[in-house]
Amino acid sequence: MSLANYELHERLDRLASASADRDVLVTLTVAPEESIGEARQPVETDYAEATQLDEQSMAQPLVDALEAVRSRLNEYDEVPETGLAIYVGVVDGDLVAATFDDLPVPIDESRYDHANEFALEPLEAVTEPESTYGLLVVERGGAALGRLDDEGVEPIERFDSDVPGKSSAGGQSAERFERDRERQKRDFFDEVADRAEMEFVDGDPIDGVLLGGTTGTVEDFREEADLDHRLEDRLVGEFPVEYASEQGLRQLAAKGESEISERDRGDVRDALGTFFEAVRDDGDPVAYGADEVDDALEYDAVETLLLSTGIEGRELQTLGDRTAEQGGETVVVPDDFPDGSRFRDAFDGVGALLRFPID
Repeated sequence: MSLANYELHERLDRLASASADRDVLVTLTVAPEESIGEARQPVETDYAEATQLDEQSMAQPLVDALEAVRSRLNEYDEVPETGLAIYVGVVDGDLVAATFDDLPVPIDESRYDHANEFALEPLEAVTEPESTYGLLVVERGGAALGRLDDEGVEPIERFDSDVPGKSSAGGQSAERFERDRERQKRDFFDEVADRAEMEFVDGDPIDGVLLGGTTGTVEDFREEADLDHRLEDRLVGEFPVEYASEQGLRQLAAKGESEISERDRGDVRDALGTFFEAVRDDGDPVAYGADEVDDALEYDAVETLLLSTGIEGRELQTLGDRTAEQGGETVVVPDDFPDGSRFRDAFDGVGALLRFPID
């Protein structure tokens, strides 16, 4: 997971856990095509109603939230390129406030609301999927294509095969029938490969491919189909699946889950392996613990920063920003697998591979 995406997910998780016993949590999301003036209007109307009447008609926590939203809106002359989202409310006596003005993809829904929870639906689509996988099920009777990302399985297309079953006849007729059958099978496999290339390479490229079907059919497909080399290179694995249908696509996604998890963590495992080896063998220069890494950052010595998801988000973001400023990269290390939890516990979740040793 990228550092920016991790931080965005974490901020949204904090907002999702907030609640109040009254409708005093304010949500304001503004799509890029809307003006700041249009965004201000409903907030100003409610704020005027709350402050101009002799007897206030709104709860004080809501008035405080509206005032904070007004203040944040006044910082903008125009809506940022990908939109603007502001969440403000009093939770357990404390003012909770978050502003999103540099999202990876545009907000597609403008919304103004005050409720007992923040409305996060407009931001659900703005976090970029960590990985997108192509799903391909091939059977003698047909094939199915789909996609798998953070939102789940999306069926794309299913098409039938005209390849006949095996003949029970003998002699030359059977040989001729079998030759025709093999030709039709190859033609069908090539059609499947062409559609997969069109969807997964020429269209919206995927990060990997899961291939499913009965064992014999999948083996024949790999041997006989003219599958684009870019899909061959991204093949995650082959899995037994019974049906070339939406059901089969979901079955394929479920069976490939562990392989996907391993693949997605490949870069993390490589970085951790290099780090652990350097610590153990006193090899390449490293730093670990917040103080040592802070010193290394002061010397612009950090090549790769490793940060556990178990540390506090603001510290994680600060260290990541400092690393980026000196041209380094950051690897976010999940703590829900053995090496990740070992890194968190033994090194306080902070480590770095250095360009040069520091004293």
